[in-house]
Amino acid sequence: MSPSIAFIVYVNDAPEAARFYADLLEIEPTFQSPAYIAFGLGDGADLALWSGHFDGLTPAVPRTGEVCLMLPGGPEAIDRRFARWTEKGVRVVSEPSDEVFGRTFVVADPDGNLIRVAPVD
Repeated sequence: MSPSIAFIVYVNDAPEAARFYADLLEIEPTFQSPAYIAFGLGDGADLALWSGHFDGLTPAVPRTGEVCLMLPGGPEAIDRRFARWTEKGVRVVSEPSDEVFGRTFVVADPDGNLIRVAPVD
């Protein structure tokens, strides 16, 4: 059996969050229920959005983790993705900058969860 892993992002409204992530990442869900929606990322990895059992979770609650989308193609690919996402109206948390691991930026989903874009390690 090959290992599988799901990265769970807690959201207030799973279907609304799924529309956001589907548009942003240009992928469709592989599993859907009213409170849990998953996107297959390949090689046994899923990104899951879950709106169950978290009373009081709001966008005002600070998030301490982030999902990282790692892109091939160098700094130009990072800047192109930033331009595409800002055209969609995402909330920018951190403009593109050069860090020790390469070019990166951070946006937030409607619930305040952080999404970093960085180069492939």
